[in-house]
Amino acid sequence: MTSFAVHRNGRAATAEELAPLAFAGYAHFTAMQVRGGRIRGLDLHLERLRNASVELFGGALPDDQVRSYLRAAVAAGPADVSLTATVYSPKGEFTVAGDAAELDVLVRTGPAAAGPDGPLALSVVEHERFLPELKHVGEVAKTYLLRQAVAQGFDDAAFVDRRGRLSEATIWNLAFWDGTSVVWPTAEVLGGITMGILRRQLDRLGVPQRVQEVTLTGLPALAGAVVMNSWTPGVAVSRIGSVSLPDAPSFLELLHRAYQAEPLTAP
Repeated sequence: MTSFAVHRNGRAATAEELAPLAFAGYAHFTAMQVRGGRIRGLDLHLERLRNASVELFGGALPDDQVRSYLRAAVAAGPADVSLTATVYSPKGEFTVAGDAAELDVLVRTGPAAAGPDGPLALSVVEHERFLPELKHVGEVAKTYLLRQAVAQGFDDAAFVDRRGRLSEATIWNLAFWDGTSVVWPTAEVLGGITMGILRRQLDRLGVPQRVQEVTLTGLPALAGAVVMNSWTPGVAVSRIGSVSLPDAPSFLELLHRAYQAEPLTAP
């Protein structure tokens, strides 16, 4: 049994089917970690795919159909994998949407991932993504800015918008700690699945949360920062630009505990 599966609409994809996609860039996706054949936040992943399909294509596939494709890919590999599900139109790019959305789903699995150990130092770049609320493909800026940050001696890059507000990082959501509450930055960002999991589990744990503008000048008033994505509910951030941030082990422990409280669901 291989660690990798590449399926199109629930069955192994052929080279002929994949060839056009190598040159395509109009699609959206969601990424997740599968553990024991199960997924945390499956409802949030399905909602993300559904909403993005409506926005990009004018319609969406039924959740049960998408789940069947995920289930087929999970069954084709080991119990623990990384999984990416991408939705696209076989009509390709540079076409006008028709009356009914014709959509395909490409599902790829690979080795399970857990993210870097941290702590991370993040450069600061003024950048605003197009359609930031959608997890869409073809975002060359994210990899470019990551590489620029590493070349400057950082581990990754954080974004500020035109108003100077910290928003997100290249492939991460940002979260902050003030000593008692989790602080989510106000800006145009992609609402991550892990972020959604944490917000509802922190609510269940009774942990205070708030949303506010976070700027570089306001960072010294905060007691810690993390990045998060589908790999992990939290990696410590030690510096953003020239501003150092204190260690916050209790914050990290809280986020990981909240994440573990989210039940795993079979697709």
